[in-house]
Amino acid sequence: MSPLDDSQQLAAQLLARRWLPRSHPLVKRALIDTELWMQLGARLAGVGLQLVDNVHADHIAVALMRPAESAVFGEMGLAANNNLDIPRDGVALLVVLWSLIVLPKRQRQVARSDAIHAGQGEMFAADKPMPQAASVAPLISYRSLLADFGDQLGKKLRMDTNLKLLERHGFITRRGEDIAEGPLLDLLIDYDLLAPRILDGALGDVLARAGHPVSRPEEAEQQDIDD
Repeated sequence: MSPLDDSQQLAAQLLARRWLPRSHPLVKRALIDTELWMQLGARLAGVGLQLVDNVHADHIAVALMRPAESAVFGEMGLAANNNLDIPRDGVALLVVLWSLIVLPKRQRQVARSDAIHAGQGEMFAADKPMPQAASVAPLISYRSLLADFGDQLGKKLRMDTNLKLLERHGFITRRGEDIAEGPLLDLLIDYDLLAPRILDGALGDVLARAGHPVSRPEEAEQQDIDD
């Protein structure tokens, strides 16, 4: 059997592991090699999958293409609120954690990126990297999360169960008593769709009352630069 080429190796690793860090040697190459990226996408598309990439995230992943979803999950699966069998209170917890981690992270990334841009000449405008998620994503205290949202999210037993489920699916990681961004938190949830609903909706008020106010990246930019 002939050895696998780079696109085959990447496709195999993504299928086996579900996600890969952007720092992975083959991923780094694919992100700047258009031909390799296209070959990888074509191989995945052949089995109904698509690449998921986000400059604000530290990983890439694979997800089902829309036409493949009905074939895999059927009509009942498509009508469900998610296809990972996460219960409703688990989905609510996921949205809260996304709001507490991804929204502040995005604000810091945009603010720091703009600060770097402002300090460099236009000659280097194309070479300004987005700050890594790991360097700016906040850690969420488990005890604070339980105190602030435990009553609404099923109290300790349900929250612990759902946190384990979210960790198993790659949305979060646990660092002792802290909860951190997982590989898929900023990849499989649509920021452009969810952020306005939180910032302009009832959840934004709930977060603010619990001591976790969230704002748009442009509103936090000057404060982050001053810090």
